[in-house]
Amino acid sequence: MTYNVKDVFYLDVTLGMPTATATTKSNTAQLDLSAFIDPIARGRTKGTGLAIYKVHYAVSGTGEGYMPANLADDGIFRAGLIAGAGLGTAAGVTLTGEANSPSPQNALSVMGFDFYAPDSTTAAASTPAPLSRTFLEPSKDVPYIVVRDNVCAVATMEVAMQTASFLHFRLECAQVTLDQATLNQLLRTQTV
Repeated sequence: MTYNVKDVFYLDVTLGMPTATATTKSNTAQLDLSAFIDPIARGRTKGTGLAIYKVHYAVSGTGEGYMPANLADDGIFRAGLIAGAGLGTAAGVTLTGEANSPSPQNALSVMGFDFYAPDSTTAAASTPAPLSRTFLEPSKDVPYIVVRDNVCAVATMEVAMQTASFLHFRLECAQVTLDQATLNQLLRTQTV
């Protein structure tokens, strides 16, 4: 399971953040991983999972990702990736329970960050700037291994966004083979 440049590839998912999403409502986007995962060991063939070594992300003012977040926005949200959540793609939904929220306490959280848009950080006589704090992420040494058929991007609003924004995630990952004991353990822990 060592990080190997020749085996690593990228997967992308974008999550739209519509304007005026109510506080404590969430937006979700699902990335189908079924082509990369086979949790069933057959004879001599071992099961496979998807090791996520690193997650790159950006908050953008465009769906294509070429613009930064709007300077006049004051939205605040928590976002991240949840393994096997199966939430689909939806806007303005209420998610219940820890299993659907990016959190250090959630075993299904692949990564998570808090975002404070430029106007939410403005103080008298200071220049506004967006603030993003990553609180959870996998690493090259300890990847997050997904054995379910999806990973969901989730963002929960604290303060509604004033302008249309988008979250772009790029997953640095590789397929890995797993022995039966490890596979069984991961399948048990990745149950919503």
